[in-house]
Amino acid sequence: MTDLSAAHDAAVTDRDRLAGSAYNGDRDLAARQSLYRWQTPRHDLPGIVAEQLSAVRGRVVDVGCGNGKFIKRLRQDRSDLELLGLDIAPGILADVPGAVAVADVARLPLATASVDAALALHMLYHASDIAQAVRELSRVVTADGLLLASTNSDRDKAELDELWVRAAGDILGTGRGPARISLSARFSLEKAPAFLGEEFGRVETIELPGTITVRDAGPVVAHMASYQAWADQHDVPFEATIERARTILEEHIARHGAFEIHCLGGILVCRR
Repeated sequence: MTDLSAAHDAAVTDRDRLAGSAYNGDRDLAARQSLYRWQTPRHDLPGIVAEQLSAVRGRVVDVGCGNGKFIKRLRQDRSDLELLGLDIAPGILADVPGAVAVADVARLPLATASVDAALALHMLYHASDIAQAVRELSRVVTADGLLLASTNSDRDKAELDELWVRAAGDILGTGRGPARISLSARFSLEKAPAFLGEEFGRVETIELPGTITVRDAGPVVAHMASYQAWADQHDVPFEATIERARTILEEHIARHGAFEIHCLGGILVCRR
C-alpha cells in the first residue's frame, strides 16, 4: 500500500496484532532479516550501531528490541554498557539475553534523562503516534545522549512490490493486483528526519544501499510470507498470491539466472 489509509495505519500499529501474531515469536522477523544474507555490500548493522555508540558510557535501552539481534552484539562488543531490552511483544523476548521488559514506546517505564543512549531500530513505524514516541524517547535520553533510529526508504525493495502486484493480479485475473502492505511507509527514511528533528537538533542519516541477488526463490518467498500477520490487509488470497509469486520467481531465475532486489535502508543518528 502506498496511500497510507486509515486501515493501513491501524493494521501496522495495532498492539494486539503486533504482540499476538506479528512478533509473538521471531520466525517472521528472522525471515525478513535473513534475506540480507544475499545483499551486496553486506552491511553489518549491529557493528554500525556499536560503532556509533563508541563514545557512550553507561545505560543503553533498545526499544523494540525484537529478537535481540543488536543487544546480543552489544553484549559481545560492549560489555561495559548497562543494556535493557524493551518490546511490546512478550513472545519475542524469550531468547533476548539480560534485562528485558514488555513496554510500549508511547509510555516508557524509565525515568526522565535516565539513559545515555536509546535505540529505536526498525520500529517507530509501529508507533500509533510517531511524534509522541519520539518525544518519549527524547524524554528518557540524557541532554548529551544519543538516539539511533533506523528504517527503510520509500524506494526500498521496489522489485518485491512489483512482484506482489503482478502475482496478486494473476490470482484475481485483473492484470495488476492491489499493493502489498508497507510497514515502514509511515516512518520512511525520507520522512524520519522531520519527526526526529522535532526533538533532536542534529539528525544525520547514514544511507545503506545494496542489491540482493538470489538464485533460488526460497529466501524471497520466505520474506514475503513473513507478512502473514497482515494477510487480511492485502485484498487478495494471501497464500495463493505467495505461491504465484514463487512460480514467477522460479521462471525469472530459470530465464535470467538470478533475481535482483534493490535495497535502501538507513540509520539516523540523533543528538540535541
